[in-house]
Amino acid sequence: MRRRILLTATLTTTSLALAGCSSSSDSGTTGSSSNVVVGSANFSESQLVAEIYAQQLEKAGVKVTRKFNIGSRETYIPALKDGSIGIIPDYQGALLSYLDPKVGHVTASELTSTLTSKLPKGVTMLKAAAAQDVNVLAVRRDTASKYGLTTISSLAPHASKLSEGSAPEWKTRYEGVVGLKSVYGITFKSFVPLDSAGPLTLAALKNGQIDVAPLLSTDPALKSLTVLKDDKGLFLPQNIAPLVRASVNSSKITTALDAVSAKLTTDDLIDMNDKVSNEHQAIATVAKSWLKANNL
Repeated sequence: MRRRILLTATLTTTSLALAGCSSSSDSGTTGSSSNVVVGSANFSESQLVAEIYAQQLEKAGVKVTRKFNIGSRETYIPALKDGSIGIIPDYQGALLSYLDPKVGHVTASELTSTLTSKLPKGVTMLKAAAAQDVNVLAVRRDTASKYGLTTISSLAPHASKLSEGSAPEWKTRYEGVVGLKSVYGITFKSFVPLDSAGPLTLAALKNGQIDVAPLLSTDPALKSLTVLKDDKGLFLPQNIAPLVRASVNSSKITTALDAVSAKLTTDDLIDMNDKVSNEHQAIATVAKSWLKANNL
């Protein structure tokens, strides 16, 4: 689900990004490890991690083309499969849920092996980072106080009076409306299509246009909201890992990206997200600073 771009801009950017990928002479389909297309989803954290990957690869002598803001997983996984992009960061739990909506509960120890067995043909996953950004459900503090909300389970008796908002794909995902109904028995009064845990969703929640929103655990905005405990374990662990087309992978790429994963932590994500979202620092600048601070 992951965050921070207007839906109208997403549609336009997606079309432009994929058009650029398909027409580029240095696309992921070349099979050359010296020239790789690094993509990102349509939210700032994905762009940030992708930029870290891109800069790290360039330091390793790999020529990189950036194709950021491609869209949601429903768009960028096909782009990875057809070679429009060669590398993209993803979140293990959400990716598994996308690849197998009926997978159900998977423990943290089972996640990597289960996910590896379900990856599309020709796509590999490199080592995951300790860093993760977990889906959470958040409400305003006044809503939590009014209904006595502390857990997602506590939403069930009141959901028929409350509205939820997120990106349209949240309605069809297991880690979304589908899972909330099947695991928790929750059906909201209404669903408002917004963006993926981004500024539209956050503003709608704070302004009272919606009552419940799926956000991300590394979002600094959560400090002013109430996060509901996922007491039945709907949301899987979300460690970040690079997805790579086998045709572009090489020992140089693997070594470079494994080095990033070995250093990237959840606290790093929170800090970098704050610099991008609240201090308005450029993503490339934040990525460069992180790499330097970690001797990469």
